[in-house]
Amino acid sequence: MNFNIDEYVKNVKEAAEYIKTKIKNKPEIAIVLGSGLHGIADKLENPLKISYSDIPNFPVSTAPGHKGELMFGTISGKDVMLMNGRFHYYEGYTMKEVTFPIRVMQELGVKILIVTNAAGGMNPNFEVGNPCIITDQINFMGDNPLIGPNAEEWGPRFPDMSEAYNKELTEKAISTAKKLGIPVYTGVYLGITGPTFETPAELKMMRNFGADLVGMSTVPEVIVANHGGIKVLGFSAVTDKAVPEELKPVTAEEVIEIANKTGEKIAEIILALLGEL
Repeated sequence: MNFNIDEYVKNVKEAAEYIKTKIKNKPEIAIVLGSGLHGIADKLENPLKISYSDIPNFPVSTAPGHKGELMFGTISGKDVMLMNGRFHYYEGYTMKEVTFPIRVMQELGVKILIVTNAAGGMNPNFEVGNPCIITDQINFMGDNPLIGPNAEEWGPRFPDMSEAYNKELTEKAISTAKKLGIPVYTGVYLGITGPTFETPAELKMMRNFGADLVGMSTVPEVIVANHGGIKVLGFSAVTDKAVPEELKPVTAEEVIEIANKTGEKIAEIILALLGEL
């Protein structure tokens, strides 16, 4: 497949320019709202919503529980941008489409990206319904959004990933959760393509890799954010026990229900944290 990097950069810039005509202040913090995290949107002051379908060249979301709009406003005095509905590789998007919004964020001048998701807890100590702060990730998707020509203006050909999730932000999030009395785990997130949930043999293998969580998103977004010099903080809502010995059939509906409850705790941490950033 011939990928035209110049055209891609042009498309991203067009989308960013369109957004700039609609917003008053440039956002410094962006939050990707995973399943169950829509509560943060309710706290947005002076909200402005832009539907994905209105933005030139922007993909459209099809996943259950994902709305498909960008929201701009302030929280705790900070100019923020919320991505309400993300794109998944399993929906048939290319990695470049999945991460298109992150490039738009980069063009808008975003400095900090907070990613959230629903994930299966592979660590046997993880209880369902608790938040986990992501400390690192494993790309097990068999693809990488940076494959193909590199746009030098966006970042280096071989970006460093030694601190994929910013240590300082991670420590702040842990201490904020402690202050609020919300128990949180910390762990490594492993990204697979989906859309199938994992087999017991796959879970055993991934646990042996050193992963605590498994999910179908986030990893490509974090790679592109790091490439573009954006600091990342990550949260997972542990929605099901992905432990081979305790594996029960799981449905997307159950996952979303638990994600909604856990998302409230994550939202509380993020909202308190925004005041300190």
